[in-house]
Amino acid sequence: MTEYSFPKQLRLLTSTHFKFVFQNPKRVSASYITILGRLNSLGHPRIGCAISKKNLKHSHERNRIKRLIRESFRYNQHQLPAMDFVVIVKSGIIALDNNAFTIALEKLWNRHCLLAHKF
Repeated sequence: MTEYSFPKQLRLLTSTHFKFVFQNPKRVSASYITILGRLNSLGHPRIGCAISKKNLKHSHERNRIKRLIRESFRYNQHQLPAMDFVVIVKSGIIALDNNAFTIALEKLWNRHCLLAHKF
């Protein structure tokens, strides 16, 4: 049985973790979403979000996006390579509904899987 939990070890928690990803990332993008990824040596994927107040003014909008990102990651964590991911969203993201946003994330996760298999 596959476990779909989201414990602390699957999260990027410190600025050092984020800096590691930003140094030499593999980048995949859609219209309003960019996912940066970098291979890690942990044997499992980790995720962090970079959502600025400049792009999403209201906290409830930022929180909705973060919830959707975490949920998508949680369901896809067993198919993803052992990489650290940082999800960056742009200002037009608020126009997407939850379903469209989730579909866009799924496509980006799949593209990261294909990228990881090339290396």
